[in-house]
Amino acid sequence: MTRCVALYTGSFDPITNGHLDVIRAGAGFCARLIVGVGVHPGKAPLFSVEEKIALIHAATAHIADAGHCKIEVATFDGLAVEAARAHGANVLLRGLRDGTDFDYEMQMAGMNAGMSSGMSAGSGPEIQTIFAPASPGVRFVSATLVRQIAAMRGDVSGFVPAKVAEALKAKFRAPPM
Repeated sequence: MTRCVALYTGSFDPITNGHLDVIRAGAGFCARLIVGVGVHPGKAPLFSVEEKIALIHAATAHIADAGHCKIEVATFDGLAVEAARAHGANVLLRGLRDGTDFDYEMQMAGMNAGMSSGMSAGSGPEIQTIFAPASPGVRFVSATLVRQIAAMRGDVSGFVPAKVAEALKAKFRAPPM
């Protein structure tokens, strides 16, 4: 059986243990997994694109080795389907934490399938969506909550890799102006 090439998209601001849970799952069945960092000019992220890429590389190095999966990090600024095509991915990997995620992600999967060329009578989409359910220990973790806790100088070490916790401390070390 040929192993797939998957694209896992998000803002990863910052990468969390929940994201790593999905990446671990994908590494188990993918030959190549591209972590696609969305770049949206209208948003003001906490971490720069360069910082996100460095943190993702640091956090995923051991997963690639253990899963015999090549993990790459790339940026994109358009549709996930187009980014998948550009990187040769035939799977969009998505994580699910709860029923709300499921409802939203099912809609997105349908839209992505509809936009995926190769959809003709009787054929399936060229790019499939595969869902990875979150493990119970990380089901509640969200980057938004991690940022909020870190901004109030709370301990986020249980929710993010050590290097990310350090980077968050550094971001919020300076007193607010």
